Amino acid sequence: MTVTASTGSRAAEILSRPVALNGLTVPNRIAMAPMTRMFSPGGVPGEDVRSYYARRAAAGVGLIVTEGTYVGHASAGQSDRVPRFHGEEQLAGWAKVAEDVHAAGGTIVPQLWHIGMVREQGQAPYPDAPAMGPSGIRTDGTEGAGKAMTQSDLDDVIGAFAEAAAAAERIGFDGVELHGAHGYLLDQFLWAGTNRRTDAYGGDPVARTRFAAEIVAAVRASVSPEFPVIFRYSQWKQDAYDARLAETPQELEAILAPLAAAGVDVFHASTRRHWIAEFDDSDLNLAGWTKKLTGRPTITVGSVGLDGDFLQAFAGQGAPLQGIDELLDRLERDEFDMVAVGRALLQDPEWAAKVLAGRTDELKPYDASAVKTLS
Repeated sequence: MTVTASTGSRAAEILSRPVALNGLTVPNRIAMAPMTRMFSPGGVPGEDVRSYYARRAAAGVGLIVTEGTYVGHASAGQSDRVPRFHGEEQLAGWAKVAEDVHAAGGTIVPQLWHIGMVREQGQAPYPDAPAMGPSGIRTDGTEGAGKAMTQSDLDDVIGAFAEAAAAAERIGFDGVELHGAHGYLLDQFLWAGTNRRTDAYGGDPVARTRFAAEIVAAVRASVSPEFPVIFRYSQWKQDAYDARLAETPQELEAILAPLAAAGVDVFHASTRRHWIAEFDDSDLNLAGWTKKLTGRPTITVGSVGLDGDFLQAFAGQGAPLQGIDELLDRLERDEFDMVAVGRALLQDPEWAAKVLAGRTDELKPYDASAVKTLS
């Protein structure tokens, strides 16, 4: 379905409204979704990364959520080209990114990340570091590929997230996002498929939330009270697209309530298709249910600006533009508060400017080759 001129005018009106996220006022409802790019040799974001984010802020993206950045723990990542959010040179690079985004009129938060059992041992930047997770089990069910985390491991990772959050505030960022989605470390604790612990960090949904909640609480204590803490989560995993943390709203509330109590200001609910109802007997999507259950502001995401889902897009299959009338309806009735745009912004850095100005006839369809450049 194409985007009409009338839709463009309505989109400009609805998406242009400012929104408060704790002490941060974002100038509009458009966020840039975090997308791993691997253009930071040595984990240091350079001039090209600065330009990449600033260009999108200048074109009207209200909130930039950076690509995932590794926290300061040896097992956090597995690429020396993914940026790190620790180290003098790395943080100096990120300070310049934040400065440029602010100069362009946007706001920006880093996504803080630990990949857990996704890691393959022997990979940079710390090849001797083991993969680790709640039970040493990968999301595909593989056992024995890593270690179950000890209490010392848990404490070290909690500290690494807190230190990264404090650094983010110190060098001029506007908040932080904690990556608790897509089968990475925090999500591995949340999901029963990878968390088979019998101690206080495993068992029922509330117990499985304990580790993530402790990270949230440590982050909250390390930054100013008005500094926004965003938590991104998902039902699906990279190796288990039909996985679910919760089958009912009641189960979802059991997971989200401890996180909200620990200090989450905003939930970023990651879905593959934002228009799909999350549970039976309601058309609310995951972000809608999250806002209803927690009362916190939410960000929705999932193939915004595309027709179909990201599996087709990354396979290079055609993904013509999708109309956004339903998305605007949901925003207008406050089902959620912001819309994160991913691949459409990779293809077209001017996506937000065109939508906000009603120039939707100029939007470019997504092409999978866009992931290979940092335009």
